[in-house]
Amino acid sequence: MGSVTLNPQIANADPNPNNVNTKTPYRIYIGYDPKEDVAYEVCRYSILKRSSIPVEIIPIKQSELREKKYYWRERGKLESTEFSFTRFLTPFLAGYEGWAMFVDCDFLYLGDIKELFDLTDDKYAVMCVQHDYTPKETTKMDGAVQTVYPRKNWSSMVLYNCGHPKNKVLSPEVVNKESGAFLHRFMWLEDDEIGSVPFVWNFLVGHNKVVKDDPNTYPKAIHYTLGGPWFEAWKDCEFGDLWLKECKEVEKEKDQKVE
Repeated sequence: MGSVTLNPQIANADPNPNNVNTKTPYRIYIGYDPKEDVAYEVCRYSILKRSSIPVEIIPIKQSELREKKYYWRERGKLESTEFSFTRFLTPFLAGYEGWAMFVDCDFLYLGDIKELFDLTDDKYAVMCVQHDYTPKETTKMDGAVQTVYPRKNWSSMVLYNCGHPKNKVLSPEVVNKESGAFLHRFMWLEDDEIGSVPFVWNFLVGHNKVVKDDPNTYPKAIHYTLGGPWFEAWKDCEFGDLWLKECKEVEKEKDQKVE
C-alpha cells in the first residue's frame, strides 16, 4: 500500500548518505488543530530550518481524514486536541512502510531531526521518550482538562517503524473504536517492542530540567505540553522567548512570500 496524501511539504535539504534511498524524504506527521494553527506553523518551520536531511512534513488534519472516511469517531470530552486519536493513524497513512514520525504541534525543534532518525532501530515497533510524568496541574492549554494515565506523553512524539507487523494493528477500524488507554499506552505492543530515545527529544516544559554544564540535558525539542506562548495565559512560560523568536521568523517568511 502506498502512503496516503495529506498535503505534504517537502524540504529542500541535502540527501542523507545513510539513507538507503536518498530520494525518499523522511516523513514527519504533525498533529494539527485549527485553534493552534500558529503552533503547527512554528513546529513545521523549526524542523525544516534545522534539518540536514530531506523531510516531508504532513499535517494530520481531522477534517481531511473525515472526508476520506479514515476517521469517524465522535470527539470525547477528554480530547484536548483534534489529533488525540488521529495520531495513531500514522503507520496507516505512511502505507505501513519505512519509518515515520508523529509529533504534537506544540513542539519547538532546536536540534537537527537527522540525529533523531539516526537512533531508529528496526527491532522496535515504536521508539519514543519514555517519560515518568504525572502532571500536578488539573488543566492545560486553554482550560482543557489535564488527564493522568500511565505512559503519559509517550505518544506525543513517536518514531513508528511502519513496516513492523505489530503496527498493522493500527488500522482505521481499530483507531476509531479502541479506547484511549489501549492506544496511548501502546497496548498493541509488548514492552520490549518499545524503544527509548533521550528525553531531550521531548523535553517537557515544567517537568524536565537543564543541568548546568551537562550537554546531555540541553533540549533538542521543547514540548510546551501544558500550554505555549500562542495562548495568552502562557506568554511568559519557560522557553517561551525561544518560541516567540521562532514565530517572528515564520511571520517574516510569510511577509516575504506575499511581497
